Amino acid sequence: MTTPIGDWDALVAYALSLPGTHVAPYYGKPAVKVIANERAFLSPSREDGSFVLQIDEDTKALLIETDPDTYWETPHYQGWPALLVRYDSTDPDRVRAMIERARDQAAARPMARPRKKK
Repeated sequence: MTTPIGDWDALVAYALSLPGTHVAPYYGKPAVKVIANERAFLSPSREDGSFVLQIDEDTKALLIETDPDTYWETPHYQGWPALLVRYDSTDPDRVRAMIERARDQAAARPMARPRKKK
């Protein structure tokens, strides 16, 4: 077993080791985004001990089904391509692989459109 993810700072350090990533605001909080298109793939969670991973819904369903102790969701994330991931996963290698997958998926998307100011 490799080193657990640990906390937000360790998670961000790992994500920033992936190509073309940086930290930038996302809904008013720091998140890890792809530089080329400004798409977030990791963000902090209001849920203690977890972070948000933006990933496709098929992978999300598989992760929740196969490891519900690590991957989970609240009603807020139902129907959206994002789920909660616990930092203390017993399989940190799989979590890192899913972070890489989420980064690749975010990188493949077009540039985010700016939101209209109210």
